[in-house]
Amino acid sequence: MRSFDLSPLMRSSVGFDHLNRLLDSALSSEQSAPYPPYNIEKLSDDDYRVTMAVAGFAPDELTVTVQEGMLLIAGKGRDEDKDRRYLHRGIAKRAFERRFELADTIQVGDARFQNGLLEVELKRVIPEHKRPRQIEIRSGENSPKTIEADAA
Repeated sequence: MRSFDLSPLMRSSVGFDHLNRLLDSALSSEQSAPYPPYNIEKLSDDDYRVTMAVAGFAPDELTVTVQEGMLLIAGKGRDEDKDRRYLHRGIAKRAFERRFELADTIQVGDARFQNGLLEVELKRVIPEHKRPRQIEIRSGENSPKTIEADAA
């Protein structure tokens, strides 16, 4: 497994120390196949959707939680197959927990379950104080005039 040292980059930046952890987790997750499979779609500039294939799960066996910038999707199936004997069991219904780190500007919207797919809507909402704004440039001639009070 490869490991990258980002410490030279961290010397000249502030607040990006979590990037090293994100990069390491991304590289380690490439080695193992993700279960359950999922897609992340960009629907527009500010809208996203996470779609997860959760065949065999019922909606009440799934949880979607948002906490401190983390989207957590988990599933725990009920053990109803005690009396069944399978010749082949290709539909995995094992418990899972999938985490997605969200940017500060991403808000989680609705979650829908249909045809074995769980869809979670995400939207980028940029607060007014973080939006780009034009700053007026004044020259010495355009500086505000001060009115001096009369001494009379």
